[in-house]
Amino acid sequence: MNRLLTDLKIEAKAMASALPVPVFYRDLETQIEFARDMFFDHPLIIRLQEDVLPFLYDEYAHGIYHSKKVAIEAGAIILREGDEMDGDRVRELVLLAQFCGLLHDCCRLDENHALRGSETSKVILSNYPISERSKELIAEAIARHEAFKPEKPIENDLELTLLSGALYDADKFRWGPDNFSTTLWEICDYEDWTVEEIIEKFPKGLEIIKSIESTFRTETGREYGPEMISQGINIGSAIYEKLVEFSKDPKYLPQEEPERLV
Repeated sequence: MNRLLTDLKIEAKAMASALPVPVFYRDLETQIEFARDMFFDHPLIIRLQEDVLPFLYDEYAHGIYHSKKVAIEAGAIILREGDEMDGDRVRELVLLAQFCGLLHDCCRLDENHALRGSETSKVILSNYPISERSKELIAEAIARHEAFKPEKPIENDLELTLLSGALYDADKFRWGPDNFSTTLWEICDYEDWTVEEIIEKFPKGLEIIKSIESTFRTETGREYGPEMISQGINIGSAIYEKLVEFSKDPKYLPQEEPERLV
């Protein structure tokens, strides 16, 4: 990553750190703590973390850090949304949500990655001691997690509605501050975009992120997601201005190599 982008990444991280903690993390502190404990303590989740690592793309910002946050927050959403359901089944759905979070981007660089990830999840989980119904729920939720795709209606399956909604919303929470403190820079580095290409793509990218605000699927996502998207847009808009400004600064311009003496 060149010096300009490195400096912008530092600026973006500082901006994200200076923002108020999103209300989601304050209101759902108990649920997040429960989900986090499960993520680090449950033997099947520990096993899956090892099994899924070869399929994740840390260099493309969709590795274990991204998957961990999605897994924990999807579990927290399940706990909040399922407060009137049977407690044992809710805890089982939290476990399935964490499976979904770890697996959902296992084919992130493939065309139609949600469908490919759904198929791959069945292969990875084939020998796991969970029911066929659970494996189908996980696979179907993963198939439905991609934004801007026509969403097939779910008929008479409250568990799939809850699980797929929790996965989608936790994944799209990452389009807030996370996008500009981490994701953007790793993708730019992976794609090897020039500064000029990034400047050209940036406004459209902000529009796409803004459009996520109205797509959250659970009540929890609709309540808390827009704040995260708004924070991301605020950081992104400020970073775009600095990107344009920095791109004209002589200290960031390519330096000509001095002629060698023969």
